[in-house]
Amino acid sequence: MSDTGIAERWKVLSGSDNWEGLLDPLDSDLRRYLIHYGTMVLPASEAFINEAASKNVGLSRYARRNLLANCGLVKGNPFKYEVTKYFYAPSTITVPDDEYTVRPARVDAVLKESNWIGYVAVATDEGKVALGRRDILIVWRGTRRDSEWNANLTFVFVKAPLFFGQDSEPLVHKGWYDMYTTINQDSQLNDKSARDQIREEVARLVELYKDEEVSITVTGHSLGSSMATLNAVDLAANPINNNNKDILVTAFLYASPKVGDENFKNAISNLQNLRALRVSDVNDIVTAVPPFGWPDGGNLLPLIPYVDVGEGIAIESKKSDYLKPEIDNLLTHDLMLYMHAIDGFQGSQGGFERQGYFDLAKVNKYQGALKDEYRIPVGWFSVKDNGMVQQEDGTYILDDHEPDETF
Repeated sequence: MSDTGIAERWKVLSGSDNWEGLLDPLDSDLRRYLIHYGTMVLPASEAFINEAASKNVGLSRYARRNLLANCGLVKGNPFKYEVTKYFYAPSTITVPDDEYTVRPARVDAVLKESNWIGYVAVATDEGKVALGRRDILIVWRGTRRDSEWNANLTFVFVKAPLFFGQDSEPLVHKGWYDMYTTINQDSQLNDKSARDQIREEVARLVELYKDEEVSITVTGHSLGSSMATLNAVDLAANPINNNNKDILVTAFLYASPKVGDENFKNAISNLQNLRALRVSDVNDIVTAVPPFGWPDGGNLLPLIPYVDVGEGIAIESKKSDYLKPEIDNLLTHDLMLYMHAIDGFQGSQGGFERQGYFDLAKVNKYQGALKDEYRIPVGWFSVKDNGMVQQEDGTYILDDHEPDETF
């Protein structure tokens, strides 16, 4: 990627001009840019420990220093980052029957109701050269826990006083706003809300690099894109300090559900330093929900529509000749198919023409979407022995977590 214009053009690629003239046809540098930020979401999902029998359920499998390398994002990648912070969020929706909420099976579990949900990273000196500035990156993963599904399916609207003030008009999805702002002190890992964890780390990095050109980029997939939307709005509407009040905040949102009402959309459009770009597959039903909600308080009427925010690109992975024709619409939500579709997106010209910016083998990482002729194993991603590690005496123990040097 050394021959791209990303370093020189980063501001327009991050939306300084609202991506005018870059979306159709899709600008080559923007295509690579979108694949880069989408790929950065993968570690937050792949390294997540989802084994209820483990005391480490809800944590990252890897320490921060090894996350990107262990998830395949260092070799061949000029956009180098250092992960500086893990952050955690609770799923606050309760249900009567515990069978609908996965809780750790062990009483000594590190986390009980909260989970690792993303990370903050900053471009290294080498990454800064490739990116054209010191990029502060905030990454949110998609849904991994049953309790998070409970939050997803709460279509109730609430006000967002921490964003817009106590008597503000914009309404947002209650489940996701609660996940972002609620304190659930499971352990010393998450004794603050996800909001405060992130804001404190961004403030530290902005101060550290105050003499450099800095950007803030927020990205996520599915649930993660909903959380990234709230996070980006918060950072733009409430500057952490004087050093970040004019910093461009960009949200790259993949497979995003709708997050708020019309007033929320209008409030976002009035934030001068915020840009948001949604990438949606036309066959992905997740991007069409929630359709509507109702105000918090028990009264189901009047119903209020949820609306999309920011700029949008409508891709369609099913146009790819590389994929099996019978692929189910539900599988188009796969982030790997999103990256493949971006790689071949031709906009209003129609059709599909792969550019080679995204590794074809990764299309089969989680499912068997590629035609058999490409001879790529189906769903080839796996964790070695599901975290079971053999000891010197020949026995096996569950050893699925690499401790971080600090919290």
